Amino acid sequence: MTVSSPKPAGNPALQMAGALAGYSLRGGFSRPGGHLPPSGHVVPADFAGVGVAASDDPAVDAWIIACLREYGIRNVRLDFTYGDANGPAGRLLETLLAEGFRVVLHLLQPLVAARQMPSLPAVGAWREFVVTTLDRYGARVALVEVCSTVNRKRWAGYTLKGFLALWDIAWTETRARGLTLAGPSVTDFEPPWNVGYLALLEKRGQLPDIHTDNLFSERCTEPERYDHKILGHRLAGLHKFNLLKKAALLQRIGADFGVPRLFSPAAFWTLPRIERMLPHGEQKQADYLSRYLILCAASGALEGAWWGPLICHREGLVDDGVARYPELERITHYAAVTGRLADFRVRPALAALAAFARLLPGSRYEGRLNAGQGLEVHAFRSAERLVHAVWTINGRAAALVDLYGAADLAAARFLDRDSGELAEAPTLASEAPLWLCWAADRQVALQPDADLLPGVVIDRHVPGKTHHFIRDNGWQGIVLAADRAELERLLPAIHPERLGAPPRESLLRKARNAIWTIADPRRAGNRLVVKQPVKMHLHKQFLDRFKPSKALRSWSGTSDLRRRGLGAAPPVAYWEKLGDRSLKQNYYLCEYVAAEFSARELVSAFARGETSYAGIAEADAYRQLGDFLLQLHGRGIYFRDLSGGNILMRQEADGRLAFSLIDTGRIHALDRPLPLGQRLSDLTRVCNKLHWAGREQLLGLYLAALERRLSWRLRLPFYLYDWKVILKRNIGRKAIKRLFGR
Repeated sequence: MTVSSPKPAGNPALQMAGALAGYSLRGGFSRPGGHLPPSGHVVPADFAGVGVAASDDPAVDAWIIACLREYGIRNVRLDFTYGDANGPAGRLLETLLAEGFRVVLHLLQPLVAARQMPSLPAVGAWREFVVTTLDRYGARVALVEVCSTVNRKRWAGYTLKGFLALWDIAWTETRARGLTLAGPSVTDFEPPWNVGYLALLEKRGQLPDIHTDNLFSERCTEPERYDHKILGHRLAGLHKFNLLKKAALLQRIGADFGVPRLFSPAAFWTLPRIERMLPHGEQKQADYLSRYLILCAASGALEGAWWGPLICHREGLVDDGVARYPELERITHYAAVTGRLADFRVRPALAALAAFARLLPGSRYEGRLNAGQGLEVHAFRSAERLVHAVWTINGRAAALVDLYGAADLAAARFLDRDSGELAEAPTLASEAPLWLCWAADRQVALQPDADLLPGVVIDRHVPGKTHHFIRDNGWQGIVLAADRAELERLLPAIHPERLGAPPRESLLRKARNAIWTIADPRRAGNRLVVKQPVKMHLHKQFLDRFKPSKALRSWSGTSDLRRRGLGAAPPVAYWEKLGDRSLKQNYYLCEYVAAEFSARELVSAFARGETSYAGIAEADAYRQLGDFLLQLHGRGIYFRDLSGGNILMRQEADGRLAFSLIDTGRIHALDRPLPLGQRLSDLTRVCNKLHWAGREQLLGLYLAALERRLSWRLRLPFYLYDWKVILKRNIGRKAIKRLFGR
């Protein structure tokens, strides 16, 4: 028997607009406090899942099944369209059902057919497909999802009338069979669409059982951040639309229209998006997946938050080795696995998904235990264990001894992001989530002042290295070492109580800072560089009292460079004396890196009229230097002291220049590319020793990449900086020192 409902007369677009206006006027989009998670809810058992697709090679089916079983994932979503029943997708679907997986069957039209809706031939073909598919598979799948990215006409192809015709058939046929229907699959956080579609479906008496939204957080870069796409970066703290608040609002919208169940069937971070700013893209993908799922579980608003594709090159948990992207976005239609089985490579994010699926579903959420931004501590309790998920935003760190009491740390079992048990107890929480596990009946509270380490930045994903936080005998610092054994080799040589005064024979420089070298105890013949402030001008003694120590600024500046894939001498340690009022009892240590020349020497040679330097032609030097500066600024680094002497260079075997930056203590780091004004501020310093003909070439290349020209307005900062340098040399502190020196 076919179930149907009366269709209201009128223009659906006007009805949608009216519903949206009414909802806005009633304050429906207001969600005070929604950026903070509630507590007391249970994370659904089927909270985590992944999208799968078939390959022409039947052996891939067996590989997918084995992979899902190995990683403990039982929930899958399969996109299904015309002709799939008798092809690879139908073969995979039958295998998944036979093997006992919980399948969300996602029905969608081919793009060409979607664009033809609601014409009679297109409607007839869709009805036939839905009836045949539901008769064949409906009773065996967990739920039926209909439509995809409906708010993206370019991807989905629907007009509003076309979507309503599609939905009418799907709703009628699922109701006739007593099946669970999910939709309408809005993508990203665009709540006006959710309001509009649900209002129309409510008016037509055709609401879904589950409200679906592909709740992406990728555009915020990090899952915890307030969305800068709403009102911009400066005002993001006013609306506080983070992932938690987005999920809460979408659930509230659904409930207001009679659909309280909310499900996000697909979301992901693409590697190219991550790698615009950060290297180690696959590690960051795993970090984001773990943090995203924990926050979604903490929100209490979602009954599931699933990753998009299991296998693909750009955003998959498994790389299939095929860089070419299909014409239609996979979020709209994950049609097929195109790579060869021999090329498959599992990424860290799959283990991160498995860790979440093993530890949290079925547990009760006890709340976010800390206040403030940048640090996240979330507690979940089940019959088996108490679990705390702990992490920071990118680049930051928190000392575990500042978060927990000694007894709780001693009793904890530590698992890394991917649920591997750590052989050594960690000392820091970082951007890669850390799982702390205790007995189920243990009560664990955070320290009252639990927070980030002030001013500390770390490069978390240094291959083969661990950050060791040390607080000892009045000193505090971090040492970067492979393991405890390497740390024990380093400490006798680099502990601040062993460093003492700089020895004359290894002194490299002594002015405001003393810089010298010591033997590297890890490798014979290698050297470490030590930097200590020894002179503080009167105004600096006052101003720097409100800043991190010089050693910490050097450590954090260098770490910010290296975590963004930019060259700087590898840091080894920093130390600072707690309570030091002299501001001189701090040390920064890094590896010694030899350089052949600096940018100052390079541009000075060209300013003298030379056409090459160290075998590098002038035009090629400008091109390579410009590329480096574009990368530096594109990855959010405002150096603030980018003189040519702070840019070191060496030639690689292929003749290309490798760049390394020194004197990193003044860096300001953004989570987005620099605005033009800050770029120009850095460039004025680089170009100070360069003649205008050279500046024209270098700046022309740099600005062309930004689709800008060197206009007179953009020349002005360079003239002003030149005059500033001239005045400083003639009447400033340096001029006075020269005068008295005579």
